[in-house]
Amino acid sequence: MLDKDYWKDRWQTGATPWDSGEATAPIRAFVDSLVQKKTDRSLRILIPGAGSGHEAVYFYQHGFYNITVCDWAEEAIAKLKKQLPQLKETQLIVGDFFALKGTFDMIIEQTFFCAIDPVLRPKYVQKCFELLDTEGSIFGVLFNQKFPFSGPPFGGTEAEYRSYFEPFFDILSMSDCQNSIKPRAGTELWINFKKHITQ
Repeated sequence: MLDKDYWKDRWQTGATPWDSGEATAPIRAFVDSLVQKKTDRSLRILIPGAGSGHEAVYFYQHGFYNITVCDWAEEAIAKLKKQLPQLKETQLIVGDFFALKGTFDMIIEQTFFCAIDPVLRPKYVQKCFELLDTEGSIFGVLFNQKFPFSGPPFGGTEAEYRSYFEPFFDILSMSDCQNSIKPRAGTELWINFKKHITQ
C-alpha cells in the first residue's frame, strides 16, 4: 500500500531512484523563463510530493520565496529544511496531499502524479482544482509511457491525462518534453494546465 509507512521506508532505506540529486532540467528551464519574463516573485507555489525539494531550492534561489512543499516522508522534508532553513514550518508540510488546505497560484508537478495509485488520479485533479486560486495553473512533467511493471512509478498516455484534466483545466500545453534528464528522455510530456475560471 502506498501510504506514509511505504514512503518513509523508501527514504530510510535510500530506495529513491526518482531523486535526481538536483532540480531537473525541465523545471530549471521553466523557472529561468519566469525570471526572464519578470514574473511576480510573490506567487504562491505548491510542490506536492516534493521529496528532497530540489525544485523548491531552485525556485527559492531565484527569488520565489512563497513556496509550500508537501511530502509523506519526514526524512525528505528534513533534507529540504537543511538546505532551506529560511522556510517556515508552515511551508514544510509532512502529510497527505489530499488533506491539504490553502490557496495557491501554481502547482509544480514533478514525480508526484506518477507515484500515487492511478485510482487516485481523478481525485488528484479535483484536489489541484480546489487548491488553485482563480486562473491558477499546473506546470511540470508527466510520463508519456506505460511501464511493464507494477509501479510506482505509474505511467500513462496523453489521451488518458486529457480525460482527467479537461473537465477542470484548459490544456495550454501537453507536448513532448525536449529537455528531460537523460534517464527520462523521450518519455515525458511538458504540461501547462490553467484552471477553468467558470468551473
